[in-house]
Amino acid sequence: MFKPEEMAKIEVLSLNRYKDYILTYLHEQGVLEIREIDVDLAQKDAPNEFYRKAASYSISLSRLIDFLKSYKEQETGGIKGFIFPELKPKKKYKYRGIENLIKEIESFLENAEPEIKSVEGKITSLNTEIERLKTEIEILELLSALDIEVEYLKPTKSVEIVVGFVEKDKFLPLIEELKKALNDRLAYVSRDLKGKVLVVIALLKKDYDKANPILAKYSFERIEVPEVKGKPRDAIKALQKEIASLNKELEVAEKEARVLAEKYHDELVFYQELMENEREKANMLSNLVRTNMTFALTGWLPRKEVPKILEGLNKISRGKIYVNVRSPTPEELDEIPVKLKNPKFIEPFEMLTEMFGVPKYNELDPTPILAFTYSFFFGFMLTDFMYGLIIAVVATLLTMGHKKLNDGVYKFSNILLWSAFFTIVMGILFGSYFGDAFQRAGINVPALLDPMRGALVVLGLALAIGLLHLFIGYTLGFIVKIKNKETANAVLEQLPWMLIILGVIFLAFSMAGFTSIVLGEAFLLPGIVLFVIAEIRSDLPILMRLLMTISDFFGFIGNWLSYARLMALALATAGIAMVVNIIVAMIWGIKIGPVPLGIAVGLVVFIGGHIFSTAINALGAFVHALRLHYVEFFGTFYSGEGKRFEPFKAKREVSELELEI
Repeated sequence: MFKPEEMAKIEVLSLNRYKDYILTYLHEQGVLEIREIDVDLAQKDAPNEFYRKAASYSISLSRLIDFLKSYKEQETGGIKGFIFPELKPKKKYKYRGIENLIKEIESFLENAEPEIKSVEGKITSLNTEIERLKTEIEILELLSALDIEVEYLKPTKSVEIVVGFVEKDKFLPLIEELKKALNDRLAYVSRDLKGKVLVVIALLKKDYDKANPILAKYSFERIEVPEVKGKPRDAIKALQKEIASLNKELEVAEKEARVLAEKYHDELVFYQELMENEREKANMLSNLVRTNMTFALTGWLPRKEVPKILEGLNKISRGKIYVNVRSPTPEELDEIPVKLKNPKFIEPFEMLTEMFGVPKYNELDPTPILAFTYSFFFGFMLTDFMYGLIIAVVATLLTMGHKKLNDGVYKFSNILLWSAFFTIVMGILFGSYFGDAFQRAGINVPALLDPMRGALVVLGLALAIGLLHLFIGYTLGFIVKIKNKETANAVLEQLPWMLIILGVIFLAFSMAGFTSIVLGEAFLLPGIVLFVIAEIRSDLPILMRLLMTISDFFGFIGNWLSYARLMALALATAGIAMVVNIIVAMIWGIKIGPVPLGIAVGLVVFIGGHIFSTAINALGAFVHALRLHYVEFFGTFYSGEGKRFEPFKAKREVSELELEI
């Protein structure tokens, strides 16, 4: 806790014939972050033909899965599927090398791929034909306004027929210009249709080149006349029969696709996952170096994993391996990947820390503090017992449903659980149960403080919490810098604010009569002096130093006042809840004859209004609690500039690799 996982650097040298198994072993263990080796004595490694095939087959398998997925029987979905997702069964695969795996994939695809592609081609062809016929029907419906045999609209050897639309105001000028250009050698038929004019123009083929620019000039929209016979309405009936026949063929083809989906989909997903992991291994090869007989890799792993990895590597290579494990040097400080290490109940909050950035290897991990303060701030801003209870129920269901997956939803729902706990506690202290619903119903509930009537007290409380939060941040920064032997920076960057905050606190106590004013001044004055010294030592021009001093001072004041949002959101929650309750009270007594309509409508407004209020205020509490940490709190000591530990790790959802070691 507070310190990242202790890391060790490992360097491995072994024979090429063990490379595939060693990489697979490390990939399955998922505890080593492999780094690129920068040496001139050996050449960079590269994927062989089997790894290249794995990348190609991964893409081919994905395409087949995409086609069959829409015909696969859907598993449980909806809200129940989201809250209680089913764990996919894992199929075991005994790994006997990349070469054997590729051969097995090729054998599988040899049978499955032609079958699937045949049905896919048939369905694609039928859908294309149906769409073509539908388009022709749409055109024929337009041409039906002319009531002319469709074959008369097709050109002959000497006559060109042009069919299309033109804007109403352009129709007569178009015809006049065509007549003038072609010396009246044309005939036309027209109908007003959909705000435009549908027109059929017959002209001599030899005049077409003269007519074409004029048609373009008037934005003539051509229609491709379908290859059908008879009048448009008769042709439409014939095409509809044809579509009905094709739809029957399509149903048969889709039935075949569903059978194939049942037969091959899961197996395709299984093999695709195997290929995708092989592709990831292939991508990692560029970080390795090799000679004709040997290869080498290097990387970082948690110190506690070293014994297990060493034992595995020795077994796989039958002892024909050189491994060097060492602690990081000070020069490697910026290169060490950071893996956070916290107790189980705090681990979900690592997600919030990682969203900002992980600490450097020699910095403190703020997650344990964030876990408490984030949940508390959330509860302070939402501050309603019943809202907290609603969130707690939802979060508990999600936690139960996603525990086996240990995914992002599970972590987020754990954060919500802690936040709901503090919301419930603050709701009890503020006597808020769906706002003032109980009080309006004549039920007295005990409360330490009413946020609506004691807004100034809540504001004072929020600012006091903010001052304490900032003091913790500066103190952590001071400790880290002293530990890293940056004493001057600790004294001039963190200590001044620590003293100023203590001075403000004791001055406030003295105003309440708890302490002497001298104690406050004893902290405040040295803090201000150190702050001024820190600003003066800057290399900036004098005017800029003065401006920066003012800017930094008021920056601190701004950060402190930012905690007033704790009060603002608490009041907003109480205010929205009160508005919902007032509306319900207004409509509760409405009756239509003997029917108490107001009660039914009031219940709907009450439930809907408070669910909306819970959601909107919880969202606000989530965002603003995060902001207070990312901007105000982290700004006092935390850079988040560390490198997150990204292990070389296989992704297994439907497969489980068995590797003999």
